[in-house]
Formats: sequence, C-alpha cells, structure tokens
Amino acid sequence: MNATLHKTAAYVALVAGLAACYWVNSAWALLIGIVIGLAQLNPVPQFTKPLSTKLLQASVIGLGAGMNLAVLIRVGASGVLYTIVGIALAFALGIFLGRRAKVPRDITLLITGGTAICGGSAIAAIAGVIRPKSEDATVALATVFLLNAAALFIFPALGHFFKLDPQAFGLWSALAIHDTSSVVGAAGNYDPESLPVATTVKLTRALWIAPLSLVIGWAVSRNRNKDAAATRRRPPIPWFIFGFIAAAAVVTWIPPLADAGREVAAFARRLLVLTLFLIGANLTPAALRAVGVRPLVLGVTLWFAVSALTLLAINFGWIR
Repeated sequence: MNATLHKTAAYVALVAGLAACYWVNSAWALLIGIVIGLAQLNPVPQFTKPLSTKLLQASVIGLGAGMNLAVLIRVGASGVLYTIVGIALAFALGIFLGRRAKVPRDITLLITGGTAICGGSAIAAIAGVIRPKSEDATVALATVFLLNAAALFIFPALGHFFKLDPQAFGLWSALAIHDTSSVVGAAGNYDPESLPVATTVKLTRALWIAPLSLVIGWAVSRNRNKDAAATRRRPPIPWFIFGFIAAAAVVTWIPPLADAGREVAAFARRLLVLTLFLIGANLTPAALRAVGVRPLVLGVTLWFAVSALTLLAINFGWIR
C-alpha cells in the first residue's frame, strides 16, 4: 500500500512538473508519457484515461480564445475553394489508404485529420468527438509529431532543391506540414519572407477544425448506432467544439478581451501539453503490439502524397 502511494505521489509530482516547465513542448510531453506507459509506471490508469478526455476538450476550447475569426475568415475567403478541395482529397486518400492497409478506423481518421488540417490540434478535436481508444490517439499523435520533426529539416532542403520562391515555400509548408509550430520553424529557416504567408495560411486552415470535427463526429456516431442496431439513439453533441467557436467569437467581437484571450490560449497550450503526457502514459505494451506499425506507414504515405500533390499544384499555379 505504501509503495503504491509513493508511486502515485511521484507520478503526480512529475505531472505537476511537466505542467510548470515551459521548455517541455507537446512532442516531448507525449514522448515522456509513452515511456511512462510502456514501462507500466502509470499507477492510476483508471483515473488518467477519463481525465485526459476531459482535459483534451477543455484545451480545444481554450485554443479558440487565441484566434481572431474576422481576420482568418477574411484571409481564408480568397482560398476557400482549394482549401475545401485539398482537405476533401486528403480525407478521401487517407480513408482509402487506411482501408487498404487495414488500419483501424479511428486511427485512420485521427492521422488523416492531423494531416489534412493542423496536426495535434486537429487530432485533439477529432479525438474529443469520436472518443477513440487511448492507444489509438497516442499512436496517431506520435506519428504526426514524428513527421513534424522530420519536416523541419526535410522541407527547407526540398524548397531549395526545387528553387521555390519565399511565398511559394510558405504556402507549401502551411499546406503540407502538420503542426503550426513546425510550419513556423520550417518557414523561418527557409526565408523570413516565407513566414507571414505560412503563418496566415496555416492559422486560416485551423478554422476547419470545428466544422470537420462536427461532421466526423456525426458520421462516426451514426455508424456506431447502426452497428448497435440503435438508430433511434441521438449522437452525442460535441459541445466543446461549439465552445471553441464561441471563445474565438468572443475575443473577436469584444476587442478589449483580446489580451485575456491570448492568455487563455497560452494556458490551453500548456494544458494540452499536460494532456498529451497523460494520453501517452495510458499506452501499454500490449496495446502497442496490437496497433502495430501500420499507422506509421499510413501517416508517412499520406504525408508524402499530400506534400507531392500540393507542390505540384503550386508549381502549376493551381494554388496561389
């Protein structure tokens, strides 16, 4: 009993430390959590699993407070057609590849959503809607963060190889790299003039988190109800997605709250770091063996296809 208490106390201390250390980003938090989980050092999985779901939803709501809907809608209106087409093609390709590779549906949706929209944030929102197994969310996040790290080195090198101008590279990185942080890093390393284009396009793309999460949640709930022969059952309402939209709307419509909104968003990013640690700590060796390497193959294949098609479209002038 004392050993369990000591183990739990040490675990709580580690969680608190991760929440307080600003140098620990999402990828590191997830990695540390995975190590804890695979070493079977999580003393309270029955508590961390439901808690991680609630914290994930709260994080998504808080991230909305850092967005200015008016600016993003105005900037995104000019490229709304190719955004819709690009996201639709990415989802169609991701679902096709997932089925061919026999990757579980929830992992396929999470990896595809992260690739099509904006990495970890999109995965967090979709996971909050479809309620996947903890190990499915962990594997999807790990796959996306691994590719994000690779993109920081690969994309600038490819940009120079293909002799992309700064604006074209900024657009390409925003459409083909998963997370905003990696987009900013790759664009900044390539050329300072790439950064404004990359940042604006990526943040505009983040607006699609809400509607796509709603659609995916509705579709998954509908299929689950059919499988359970309970078609009369109403699908759960993802209130946190509406909270995300409401938070963004409040700071947009009430300008004096913009500074407070940025503080809320900063707190939400730290909360997301903590949540990703908890998600990683829920991963067990048995669950990892059950998932296998197919999700990683799916993520790499889909990322390569989206990157290549996007670069081709930019070179031909189909995307400006």
